[in-house]
Amino acid sequence: MSEYSIPSKVSIGHVHLKVSDLDRALSFYHELLGFEVTMMYGKQAAFLSAGGYHHHIGLNTWHSQGLPNAPVNTVGLYHTAIAYPTRKDLALILKRLLEAGYPLTGASDHGVSEAIYLNDPDGNGVELYWDKPKIEWPVEQDGTLNMYTKALDVKNLLLETEL
Repeated sequence: MSEYSIPSKVSIGHVHLKVSDLDRALSFYHELLGFEVTMMYGKQAAFLSAGGYHHHIGLNTWHSQGLPNAPVNTVGLYHTAIAYPTRKDLALILKRLLEAGYPLTGASDHGVSEAIYLNDPDGNGVELYWDKPKIEWPVEQDGTLNMYTKALDVKNLLLETEL
């Protein structure tokens, strides 16, 4: 097989998740995180968007209605990552989650980004993050990226909501 490089402008278009309860999933993705519902597909599926795109997230119960969460120690999706355009936007959703009392599973500084982790109602991992400016990324002298995981300074992040 010949060598192939994916085009540099490729992006992930959307994620489509199997959920147990569509209304419960909509409560999380639409009401809490703020995605707009662009289309309902009967009572079994919904499509949600940020900014008018046809859909960034699809939710369906076609094969999963009423079923328990997938076991943690199996093959499957680790998390869906949702990129926020600015640090302030990340701070605002963090503040919203804290005010709602929604449980977080982590908060990390990865050198290239700052991230908040949580699970949706079906146990699917969700990462909410913003990318730091590329000039701030931790790069070794040989040009290799040196990402890491350190505790996120949540108090400092929340100061963004006061600016």
